[in-house]
Amino acid sequence: MFPYQPPLYELIIRSIIQRAYDLNHMDIYIPELLKELLPKGLLGQCHAHHFEKGDYLFHQGKKPEYMFFIVSGEAVLTRISSHGEPTTLQRCKGGFVSEASLLVDAYHCDVIATHNGQAITLPIKSLREALADSKFSMKWVQLLSKEIMRLRTQSERLGLKDIRSKLIHLIETEGKQGVLTLQSDFKSMASEIGVTHEALYRAIATLEKEGLLEKHPDSLELLKKK
Repeated sequence: MFPYQPPLYELIIRSIIQRAYDLNHMDIYIPELLKELLPKGLLGQCHAHHFEKGDYLFHQGKKPEYMFFIVSGEAVLTRISSHGEPTTLQRCKGGFVSEASLLVDAYHCDVIATHNGQAITLPIKSLREALADSKFSMKWVQLLSKEIMRLRTQSERLGLKDIRSKLIHLIETEGKQGVLTLQSDFKSMASEIGVTHEALYRAIATLEKEGLLEKHPDSLELLKKK
């Protein structure tokens, strides 16, 4: 009597389930920031979450279940305006992207991956409970204070009147020694500073002609006035 041979669809389903199990239970890389921040009990609840470009990490209006920490790749927080235009609230290449959802009933925006990468997920319920510990809650407050400073810088940039000033401000505050490494396309950058990508291209070209900016394949460099 021949041994039982499962049909092809059953083999495929088993393979998918096994792969999901393996990905979820393999050793994951925990950044030093999280190791220093989170109590051991929370570190034990961290899981790897791989995402592809175009994936949604979460949707506006949905009940928050997980806190996301971007390890690699990039994700943006976006919200659709009353006119149907997407507005970029935050661009994250590393760190938490859902701090504001810790104590609310629904996510306040969408989070979409713009580059392939990996995040670490942490149950929000467990995080809330852990904040009862004063030592951990103080670390969390310090983390949020740094984020507030970053958002103030972003707000200052969005408040500038002309594209030229916004672009220079972005390079000076987000770059190092006048050089901004490009980790996304110019269309994404335009959304980040609140302008159209056509207007951004024109501003870059104008600054290049004036000898104030040099565009490299992977960066924008401010040049000193001669």
